[in-house]
Amino acid sequence: MTKAELKGKTAFITGGASGLGLGTAKVLANAGVNVVLADFRQNALDEATKYFEDKGQPALGVKLDVTDREEYAKAADAAEAKFGKIHILFNNAGIGIPEGNIWEDKWEDIDLAIDVNYRGILNGIKTILPRILAHGEWGYVVSTASKAAIVPVPKFTLYNSLKMGVVTVMETLKMDLDAIGSKVGSAVFCPGGYTTNLGQSSGELRAKHLGVEIPQMPPPPPPPKDGEAPQGPPPGFEMPDFSKIMRIPEEAGERIVRAMLRGDMYILTHSEFKKGWDERAAAISRAFPDQPQNEDYKKIFAILMGNEVFNKQTQVPGYAYGDEY
Repeated sequence: MTKAELKGKTAFITGGASGLGLGTAKVLANAGVNVVLADFRQNALDEATKYFEDKGQPALGVKLDVTDREEYAKAADAAEAKFGKIHILFNNAGIGIPEGNIWEDKWEDIDLAIDVNYRGILNGIKTILPRILAHGEWGYVVSTASKAAIVPVPKFTLYNSLKMGVVTVMETLKMDLDAIGSKVGSAVFCPGGYTTNLGQSSGELRAKHLGVEIPQMPPPPPPPKDGEAPQGPPPGFEMPDFSKIMRIPEEAGERIVRAMLRGDMYILTHSEFKKGWDERAAAISRAFPDQPQNEDYKKIFAILMGNEVFNKQTQVPGYAYGDEY
């Protein structure tokens, strides 16, 4: 697949009115792709679609909560009515909830996280993928997970595990699509640090489902009393310039488009996290017993001994934002 061949294709993007979804939509639109922005916030949709209209680029905004399967089907119908065929599904909508020790998390937050971050992915695949397969042309399904899926962090059990579940969904989808000789690819996107408004959109979605106030930023700490040590960073600590660290959503969009053109199954963004993955993979390898293998067992359970799809992932080259592809 070449960049030129993307022209005229249609992408359905959940969480498409801001952040990584909107950044990817902009990159796709610049390549001549029709973009369908699906989001539960009508005001954000209106602002985002106006951006494309002002540039003369084909775009459609559809109101969608990815936990609502009937609404999903109606959004897909609207996309096909506007552009004819859907070729790309970018399952990008997600939520961050207040987390700590899993045994202390609220049941309603647990359920909401599962509904959005896992069932929402399945709802997208169940709704959109059959429509892509039906027309028989090239297509791709990309789902957003997280760096936390492959290098989990403390006190984020739900986020870590649900995003790792997305990785496994997309790996299995790749196996199953290859098995039927499909022209549709499957990839999981595991981003590191990008400038998004996940906190704001998560608060609004949590308010919509749970009827709670959008969390406010905590007030600054009070000044220290006489004899107390001041709160805050230790002496000599310099706050990094996050503008030089956090990447913009359009950079993520370029990586996603490159990955689809290459046929990648994994879309990773920050090489700095490779050490954590290597340590995790090595720990699991060390946990296998150091003992002889039963060759008959390997034959009987050959399907569990490996899968050719892993060998299809080639080395991704380094590139910077704005490089031609």
